[in-house]
Amino acid sequence: MVCHLLSIPDIYFGEKAIHSLQRLDACKVGIVTDAFMVSSGKTQSLIEAMPRASVCIYADVRPDPDVEIVKAGAARFNDFKPDVIIALGGGSSLDAAKAIKVTLEEMGSDIELIAIPTTSGSGSEATAYAVISDPENGRKYPLVTANILPDSAILDPQLVLSVPREVATDTGMDVLTHAIEALVSTGANDFSDAFAEKAIALTVKYLPDVFYQEKNIKARIRMHHAACLAGMAFNSSGLGLVHGMAHAIGGMLHIPHGRINAMLLPKIIAYNCATQNPVITERYLRCAKIMGIDTDNDRHAVCQLIDLIRDLNQQFAIPETLTEYGITRENICRLRQSVISAALADACTLSNPRTPTAQDIDRLLTEIS
Repeated sequence: MVCHLLSIPDIYFGEKAIHSLQRLDACKVGIVTDAFMVSSGKTQSLIEAMPRASVCIYADVRPDPDVEIVKAGAARFNDFKPDVIIALGGGSSLDAAKAIKVTLEEMGSDIELIAIPTTSGSGSEATAYAVISDPENGRKYPLVTANILPDSAILDPQLVLSVPREVATDTGMDVLTHAIEALVSTGANDFSDAFAEKAIALTVKYLPDVFYQEKNIKARIRMHHAACLAGMAFNSSGLGLVHGMAHAIGGMLHIPHGRINAMLLPKIIAYNCATQNPVITERYLRCAKIMGIDTDNDRHAVCQLIDLIRDLNQQFAIPETLTEYGITRENICRLRQSVISAALADACTLSNPRTPTAQDIDRLLTEIS
């Protein structure tokens, strides 16, 4: 029997969670973030929480961070030699900070990593995953190593209240995708199931409230918790083909990660269930039950699950196809073989409950075109 080592960071949550930074007063602290976090004053609020700390800021993170951003961040901190790196921002800032930490540690440093997410989606604050882009080849590469698991995560709901509705729902569908893929993954286990099931329940209940009531603090808090729970789930179990294809399509066609996940999710549920494998079906039936679907007919339950996810996408104005999103068929055709190869090679695809072939991915790409 293979035992999974379940590692999770220390989690600080609640409206005063940021006060946990007071313990860093005697430390040298590097902050990895983006320009908006500086201009909006959110970075300053961290500094005020640890007034006697020495602070150095790298604020040049952009969406889909690439190797050059990682190199520049490491160079920024090379002479400063931080004891602690704080990642402040969305998934891009958290992923960049993880890669910067690993780069610095290769030079001999030993650095504590604290993740403070300002969006409720990636779950990166609780995972040993990071995604780094290769713009020259239009690819996104998942980096998976225990060395990038944050030592602690701070879930402060005040930091997500200003996130626009469209971004909140895109990232919220990323949470749902993480949780469902974790639950049906070949690496699923009792511990990942517990995290995934709670994340699904919270998301289906509170994500519509975030959409229709942008300033609903209760809904924002619950989605922030759901994102972290889903991250802990897939950190233990792995993901699946939705992410394998999303990394390829999103990287090449520049589509926000949560949005392309949401577009792919119902199609890949249908693909995974087409074999009528009872083990796979049972896992999706568990998802359906958590999401409020109550029927004794297994086939109908899976169909209703797919329809429910499509209904959520419609509510949140998430397009069903790439052409509806604005991608030309010529562009899709030009990249088709690259997408297929990248999806098959993606680490997330390995734990999909049904092993895909190149022909399978080709058909799924046609469906989403």
